[in-house]
Amino acid sequence: MPTPVTVVTAATDAGPAGLVVGSFVSVSLRPPLVGIFIDEKSASWPPMSAAGSFTVNVLAEDQRELCARFARSGGGAGKFAGLSWWESAHGNPVLPGTTAWLDCLVRQVQQLGDHFFAVAEVVGLGVDAGRPPLVFHRGALSTVSAARADAPDPGAVQPPPGPHPAAGRTGPGRPAPSTTTPSDRRDQA
Repeated sequence: MPTPVTVVTAATDAGPAGLVVGSFVSVSLRPPLVGIFIDEKSASWPPMSAAGSFTVNVLAEDQRELCARFARSGGGAGKFAGLSWWESAHGNPVLPGTTAWLDCLVRQVQQLGDHFFAVAEVVGLGVDAGRPPLVFHRGALSTVSAARADAPDPGAVQPPPGPHPAAGRTGPGRPAPSTTTPSDRRDQA
């Protein structure tokens, strides 16, 4: 499944910091909450987490070099060397030319397996709908149009020939197979 490529940035005591986050999710609409997953081995995350806020920068399809810059391990403020950016209301770096940015206040950080899951409230944002996002799809950076072109045609997907292996089986706790068709179920609704 294609996922947007994001650079999460924060203003830390040591200066601006940032890292690429591949797992960025919507958590809630009311209040507006988002979540990010960060590898527990990240050297950039501990000072960012202590900052209490961060900005999610959704990279545009022409920002692969920016992605590579922030994907480097460590580096701290060095990742920002020679890079223009501006500060959000909470002082976090907002990268220019992105598809969108979300300024967030950290509400909870929890370790889940080998990642941290940070949940944050969105308190500011900006969107440039004319800039398609950079996405990660099938193990590589891609564009939305390329991800669509690579997707199989849903109309071309056919079920395997013959009956389903469980067809006709009933028993304790198993309902009898349905004899309705999708159009029958639609009529019943």
